[in-house]
Amino acid sequence: EVQLVESGGGLVQAGGSLRLSCVVSGLSVEDYAIGWFRQVPGKKDREGVSGISRRSGETYYAPFLKGRFTISSDNAKNTVYLQLNSLKPEDTGVYYCVAGDTRRYILWMAAVDGHEPTYWGQGTPVTVSS
Repeated sequence: EVQLVESGGGLVQAGGSLRLSCVVSGLSVEDYAIGWFRQVPGKKDREGVSGISRRSGETYYAPFLKGRFTISSDNAKNTVYLQLNSLKPEDTGVYYCVAGDTRRYILWMAAVDGHEPTYWGQGTPVTVSS
């Protein structure tokens, strides 16, 4: 059974930090990359934030992040982390851990030609107060 279980969300003041965790089960490290999407209030679509190929360590970051977030993977623990620094009120939203084909992870992270992740977690809320 595939499971993506997120944790670490919460309420933080602007400029603060959070670390999100995603425990992955039922998916091979070789075949599935892990990413983070978010649903921001007022926006219609979920947007890709960051992703990592657990096989190669290659990472992807959405251009709007400008270096504020860092993704990492501990394959021994089957856990992927997203470190959120210099948080802004506009980062408020629900953050979802996602998984998909590691060979095409850039495509589904950036929603190229309609590509989407295959699996989604339940999400963890992040609220940044001003």
